[in-house]
Amino acid sequence: MTTNTSGVNGNSALTEILNSIDLGPTDSIQFSFAKLQMAQAQICKNKANDYMKQIEDVQAEQKEVAAMISRARQLQTDAGTGTSTMPADMKKFFTDHGLAWDKTDNDDKHNKDEWTFNIQSLTNYQESVSNQTQTLMVYLQDFISQYNSYTQGATSMIDKGAQVLTSVATGR
Repeated sequence: MTTNTSGVNGNSALTEILNSIDLGPTDSIQFSFAKLQMAQAQICKNKANDYMKQIEDVQAEQKEVAAMISRARQLQTDAGTGTSTMPADMKKFFTDHGLAWDKTDNDDKHNKDEWTFNIQSLTNYQESVSNQTQTLMVYLQDFISQYNSYTQGATSMIDKGAQVLTSVATGR
C-alpha cells in the first residue's frame, strides 16, 4: 500500500487525491471504500495543516501585541506626572490594526491616564486575538479527529478486504 501525496495541497480536489492513492490491483468494494477514506483523511490532514499555519500566524501576532502592551506600560511609567511620546511604530501598529488611541490635543504626547486608555485598547485587541487562536484550535482539533476517524475506517476496510482475499485464496 502506497500513498503518493506529492503535489497534493490543501485545495486539492477529492478526485486528485483519489488518483494519487494506490492500494494495488484490486477492484474490491472494501479497497475502494478504503481508498475513499484515505482520500478524505488526506483532505482533513491538509486542512489541519492550514489551520496550524494560521495558528502560528496568530500566535506571532499575540507575541507582537504583548510586546506592544509592555512598551505602552513602560511609556505610561515614563510619563509619571508629565507626558511621554508614542513612538511612530506604535502609532502605525494602532493604525494598521484599527485600534483607538487617545487623541487629546491631537498629538502623540500622552499622560498617565491617556496611556491607560491606549493600554486598554491594546488589551482588548489582545483578547480578540486570543479568542481567534482558541477558535482556530477548535477547528484544528475537529480536523484531527476527522483524520483519525477516516484513517481508522480505511484501516478497517483494508483489513476486511485482506480477509476476503485470504478466504478466496484458501477456499474458505
